[in-house]
Amino acid sequence: MSSWSIDHISAVTLAVREMAESVVFFRTCGFQASYGGPDALFTTMRAGQSVINLRQVSTNAGHAWDRVILRVRGVDALHRDLVGKGLAPTEVKDAAWGERYFELSGPQGIVMSFAELR
Repeated sequence: MSSWSIDHISAVTLAVREMAESVVFFRTCGFQASYGGPDALFTTMRAGQSVINLRQVSTNAGHAWDRVILRVRGVDALHRDLVGKGLAPTEVKDAAWGERYFELSGPQGIVMSFAELR
């Protein structure tokens, strides 16, 4: 039996070019801003347990910055396992918002963030 598990998607972070327009759209879809807002560079939109983070990028950004945040148990064991399989995740960090996490970029540039609540 493994010493770690992926429980569920905690949040998805999407690159947006127009924050105000995006906030209005997600509010219309039933989400509420719990952090940031129309004038912010980063906004967290929530509907029940569903979370979509919006990150503003410049209109001339070369490529999108997308992220999937996975809630896990055993983040340190998972990190060791992935390193042992030849992958190169970031170091595990303790975040100010109460998670212990690390990130791993996939071959197409999508960032996977593996986070455990402390």
